[in-house]
Amino acid sequence: WKILMGGLPILEVPENITGPWKGDVTIPCTYGPLEGYTQVLVKWLVHRGSYPVTIFLRDSSGDHIQQAKYQGRLHVSHKVPGDVSLQLSTLEMDDRSHYMCEVTWQTPDGNQVVRDKITELRVQKLSVSKPTVTTGSGYGFMVPQGMRISLQCQARGSPPITYIWYKEQTNNQEPIKVGNLSTLLFKPALVADSGSYFCTAKGKVGSEQHSDIVKFVVKGERVRRVGSQVATSTVKQPWDWTTDMDGYLRMTRAGPGKSMPIFAIILIISLCCMVVFTMAYIMLCRKTSQQEHVCEAARVHARETNDSGETTRVAIFSSGCSSDELTSQNLGNNYSDQPCIGQEYQIITQINGDYTQLLHTAARSKSVC
Repeated sequence: WKILMGGLPILEVPENITGPWKGDVTIPCTYGPLEGYTQVLVKWLVHRGSYPVTIFLRDSSGDHIQQAKYQGRLHVSHKVPGDVSLQLSTLEMDDRSHYMCEVTWQTPDGNQVVRDKITELRVQKLSVSKPTVTTGSGYGFMVPQGMRISLQCQARGSPPITYIWYKEQTNNQEPIKVGNLSTLLFKPALVADSGSYFCTAKGKVGSEQHSDIVKFVVKGERVRRVGSQVATSTVKQPWDWTTDMDGYLRMTRAGPGKSMPIFAIILIISLCCMVVFTMAYIMLCRKTSQQEHVCEAARVHARETNDSGETTRVAIFSSGCSSDELTSQNLGNNYSDQPCIGQEYQIITQINGDYTQLLHTAARSKSVC
């Protein structure tokens, strides 16, 4: 910063400056602050015809834009002492003109000092520069799987600028188009997204420009957040990524033992089903056998003392008889017709009845005689 011999501040403004059409420009205007000199007024003026027109005013009440044409696209620096540069955005061709920077100070003795300087603004339609590719994270172009990441294509020139993203193919095939914005977003990044990418930029003026080819690699790791830190865990993949002699990524199948064959999984499931059905069948048979009533053959011996001899009864019970039925049978000659009495029991009963009747008949004959 320069200071006059008399100790007065001086403005530093370039003679001319060029801005891009539809782009942004800053017209510098600076001075070296002096002790005792207080800035009280800042003006920016534009020469329209034969006299200048005030487009910006800064006083004790704040900043004021004086022309509707500059609303929303004009700003004057204020953060750095001595810097009152003018910033214009979205330049139009009719913004070409002579701009004057004017600053007023109050001196230590209470007087005011005014300084002004004029610069010429030129507006040109600039061709698009060669675009550059960057990433939106600190990982660079090698990131873990599962991360949300973007590739950004940036170029300078007169907007609007059209961007197109391409991914190169193998076997000398034509690159495929994967995006038409300045940012190529992966949400999340997968191993299959790995490859060689480049972007193109095209403006209103000039030819289409190509960026350098970048190799984007997604590693087989999955991202998880632990508190405020990001941790990664390796995920086994059925495919491995290797680099060939030309420096390109190739996908090869992983070695044996890294994944279970499908037939082994089916065999294990089948064996498990067989074991379950076998156990169910055994439990069902055991429950059925506990509910069955097994009747044992019982032999009942009964002796009846008569005048001429004794009678023997044999009872054979078939299956289906309960223990209560066995105890309920009388040891006398009362015979039951229930279904649980078998055919053998009925035959024996009939024989015993005939034998008893024969004995009684013989006894009567003897008494008559």
